Amino acid sequence: MSASLLIELGVEELPVKALPELAAAFANGIVDGLSKRGVAMGVARTLYSPRRLAVLIESVAAEQPEQRSEVLGPYLNIGLDANGAPTKALEGFAAKAGVAWNELERTTDAKGERFVHRAVKPGARTVDLLQAVLDDALKAMPIPKPMRWGAHEHAFARPALWLVALHGAEVVPLAAFGKAADRMSRGHRFMHDKAVWIADADAYVEAMRSAKVLVDADERRAAIVREVEAAAAQASGTARITEDNLEQVNGLVEWPKAVLCGFEKAFLRVPQEALISTMEANQKFFPVLDAQGRITEAFIGIANIVSTNEAEVRKGYERVIRPRFADAAFFFDEDLKQGLSAMNAGLATVTYQQKLGTYQQKVERIAELAARVADALGEDAALARRAALLCKADLQSRMVNEFPELQGIAGRYYAMNDAGLADLSDESRAAVAVALDEVYAPRFAGDAIASTRLGQILAIAERLDTLAGGFAAGLKPSGNKDPFALRRNALGLARTLIEGGLDFNIVGVLEAAVDQAKRAMLTAAPAAQFTAAAVLTKSVDGRSIDVDVLDLYAFTLDRLRSYFAERGVGAALFDAVAATKPVSLVDFADRLAALQRFAELPEATALAAANRRARNILRKLDGAIPATIDASKLVEPAERELHAALVAALADTDATLAARDYVAVLSRLSALRAPVDAFFDTVMVMADDPAIRDNRLALLKALTDRFATVAAIEQLAT
Repeated sequence: MSASLLIELGVEELPVKALPELAAAFANGIVDGLSKRGVAMGVARTLYSPRRLAVLIESVAAEQPEQRSEVLGPYLNIGLDANGAPTKALEGFAAKAGVAWNELERTTDAKGERFVHRAVKPGARTVDLLQAVLDDALKAMPIPKPMRWGAHEHAFARPALWLVALHGAEVVPLAAFGKAADRMSRGHRFMHDKAVWIADADAYVEAMRSAKVLVDADERRAAIVREVEAAAAQASGTARITEDNLEQVNGLVEWPKAVLCGFEKAFLRVPQEALISTMEANQKFFPVLDAQGRITEAFIGIANIVSTNEAEVRKGYERVIRPRFADAAFFFDEDLKQGLSAMNAGLATVTYQQKLGTYQQKVERIAELAARVADALGEDAALARRAALLCKADLQSRMVNEFPELQGIAGRYYAMNDAGLADLSDESRAAVAVALDEVYAPRFAGDAIASTRLGQILAIAERLDTLAGGFAAGLKPSGNKDPFALRRNALGLARTLIEGGLDFNIVGVLEAAVDQAKRAMLTAAPAAQFTAAAVLTKSVDGRSIDVDVLDLYAFTLDRLRSYFAERGVGAALFDAVAATKPVSLVDFADRLAALQRFAELPEATALAAANRRARNILRKLDGAIPATIDASKLVEPAERELHAALVAALADTDATLAARDYVAVLSRLSALRAPVDAFFDTVMVMADDPAIRDNRLALLKALTDRFATVAAIEQLAT
């Protein structure tokens, strides 16, 4: 007979951030333990609150299924002597199995006939298995720093207070941390501070609700949102509810009650991001915004009690937030007095990285790169340089020192009030201010890129310097170690270029960035102590290229692999374009989009296979291939037809290729399938006559070279 199973471990308040993970681990440990022992069960619910971890599992069988076993014994030639009597080996096997030797069964495998002992025994009762299941689940829980309490050796995330274990209405005799299980849970610490009788497992959730405890985290979360939204409506605003803040509040309360509070309107002159940050991060309050998304003087706290004197709760919430806001106002006012230029001067005393110098030196490198990128895009290089020189100034501000998450945001506010920018037009000042914030965009996975062109330029320049410096200084990521977040920076760089449509030679700018970084290293550290700044080069297409540039370019492309994979681009398509090494990432994306469309054509597979075949032939040659095709040496009808078709295709695609209309190029080249197939079906490429052979090789090279101007389509061949 099956029944629901409830196991609840009551504890002192658990760490908020760890609570969901601990609850999931506890429930999964119980479920996995039962599953490993073959106990049938239904759906499991993970239930928790700050003071309890629980799992409620439907339809848990009363016992295991029958346990069947099969143990192989000796082969007949070993188990029986010449007279058919049992040997000591067989008698020992039978004794171990607890049966007479002639009660053993026989089976046959590849080596012959052998004895086997088969047994069937009833399954154990589930209640008899649960202690081991609970013990294993508790041992496997992710608790980095277990706490000890009392005069015993028990250790857990927090002291254990009670244990409930019910299979249906039956108490399961379990124990954990010195607590024997019964059916008595505990209600809300303030609103129902007494034992709670749990009649049976299915009654648990409702019994706890009656005791002012919402054990279902989803129900509790929904209640918080309802309460917060209703309170915000009272203030004629909308609550700002972030996932992180909501989850933390959910881990703090068992019976949520919203309390609408307020603060002095004078604090609204402080950057709203600072006010929001302290409300959410420090106090777990919910800001109230107006219709334009601006913060109002109202906020909402979530109490873990329905108070008879809510006004006192409100006073308490308002009292704790006021000093934090006063500090933020003081920092803001002092920073405004100082100004960005004065802050910037202080960067000369702050080390960015030992091998790469100070933040001031980094800013100067960023400024040079920003001007170069602006020039490449036809934008105002002088304005880009000026904005870049201020992009780290707010690191020296009191506001950022207190609220590190406001880096960039603080700079935006200060730029709008900085006397050093008074010579700029209102439009240019606003552009600089926004760029000082957007230099860090995207800040995290899924975040948008910078929205303005100047912001995009600064974001590119900042990442170029970070990447070049990291690679030049030998800080390339290894395994899961990436202290300078170079992977994230490379993806941010690539996304900004592609999503911003910034079409220019990124390799050229990478060269400049790496050169700057290596010169910075020689300045920051004596050459006698640090010699890694030596430039190692590799010849590429007749040019000498810094190997760090090539490595960094490949590293950036590799970050795009997962980016495009999330958009449905397969590895073969990506590798086919990557093989061409486009110097513009916008060009890379354009080629990839064209190749995707080409791959859908019925001709694609055959042409990819033909290109692979041609490439394999050409790759094996030692000598030079003629640069031109001699039409007079085309003797086979199929090769003459391919030559005529190819000449026409080349002429038709010259203009579209120059215009980078890759879709049109590949569409036109797809018409070559028939003559290409006929060529490989009827023509012997490696003819005995060297002149004919070389001419056919030149024909194949011209064919593959034209496809290669878009992508290495041979990589699409399976």
